[in-house]
Amino acid sequence: MQTILVVDDEENIVELIKFNLEREGYRVITAADGNAAVSLADSESPDLILLDVMLPGMDGLAVCRVLNQKPQTRNIPIIMLSARAEELDKVLGLEIGADDYVTKPFSTRELVARIKARLRRSREAEDSAQDKSCCRLVFNRLVIDQEKFLVTVDGTGLELTPKEFELLRFLACEPGKVFSRDYLLEKIWGYDYLGDSRTVDVHIRHIRQKFEQVPGQPQFIETVRGVGYRFKDLAN
Repeated sequence: MQTILVVDDEENIVELIKFNLEREGYRVITAADGNAAVSLADSESPDLILLDVMLPGMDGLAVCRVLNQKPQTRNIPIIMLSARAEELDKVLGLEIGADDYVTKPFSTRELVARIKARLRRSREAEDSAQDKSCCRLVFNRLVIDQEKFLVTVDGTGLELTPKEFELLRFLACEPGKVFSRDYLLEKIWGYDYLGDSRTVDVHIRHIRQKFEQVPGQPQFIETVRGVGYRFKDLAN
């Protein structure tokens, strides 16, 4: 039974989500504030966290940032919940490590579908990381070790979110091949993901900031104008 941590200070919303998830066969644990959420994530190691942005004390964005800085919790998928629909809020949530963003009020069917899709993608990523035929990728300064879920540049480990790692790994496994934003959205986020292609742009920008020496002049991930992205074939 997979465990989902639901973090929200609105009791009626928590009960609604809990009822629908338990009906789908998930184990649900809950927290009403940010500090309790971090504590439960540490002790319970849930398979996914549903995290409200507006929380008493430590808000959801701060919780997301803390969890993504800790080795024991950084790989837990996080779906943010918020009554604020501004694009800036969504981009900020994605940039600090959230995997998806759902705006209140929401359809419970949509929410459950997104949770299932995110959990499915996590399982597929784990299976892919165990594929020894594409286990360790080496590109000059950059090394991607799928078995260890580790990326290093010049021997120094990088702190990538699970989604950033999946996206980088996917591109690097086929250097030189161009992938459209929509294709990457389908393959990395899942065919039933309801976001848009700007999600891909946000994650590519964040990845570049972490290991490209000059993010504006990328050495590894190239933008193909009007099409999408490709990992540079460094053998050519």
